Amino acid sequence: MISVSPFILLVQMANFILLIFILNAILYKPIRNILIERKKKVQGYEEAIETAQQGAAESEQTFQAGISEAKKKGFQEKEALKETGQEEEKRVIKEINEKAQADFEATRVQIAQEAEGARNQLKAEVQAFSAAIAEKILGRAVS
Repeated sequence: MISVSPFILLVQMANFILLIFILNAILYKPIRNILIERKKKVQGYEEAIETAQQGAAESEQTFQAGISEAKKKGFQEKEALKETGQEEEKRVIKEINEKAQADFEATRVQIAQEAEGARNQLKAEVQAFSAAIAEKILGRAVS
C-alpha cells in the first residue's frame, strides 16, 4: 500500500478547497450571474411581449368598438337623411298637387267663363243666324 503522510493529505485537501473557492469566484459565479441576467432579460422580454399583446388586443377592441360606433352613427345619419328626403318629397309633391289643383280650377273657371261668353254671344246672334238659315232653306228673304 501507498502510505501518504497526513500533512500532504491536509495540504491536498486545503488545496482542493482553495481551488473550489477560486474556481467559484472566477468561473462559476460570473457564469451564474450571466445566466441569471439572461433569465431576467428573457422574462422581461416575455413580459414586454405579453404587455404588447394585451395592448394590441385592447387596441383591436377599441378599434372594433370605434368601427361599430361609426357604422351605427352612419346608419342613423343615413336614416335621418332618408327621412328628411321623404318629408321633402312629400312636401314638394303636395305643393305640386296644390298648384295643379289651383291651375285646374283656374282653367275650369276660365273655360266656364269663355263658354258662358260664347253662349251669350250666340244667343245674341241666334236671331240673325236663324233668319239666314231660313232664307237659305226657303230660298227667299224672311222678314
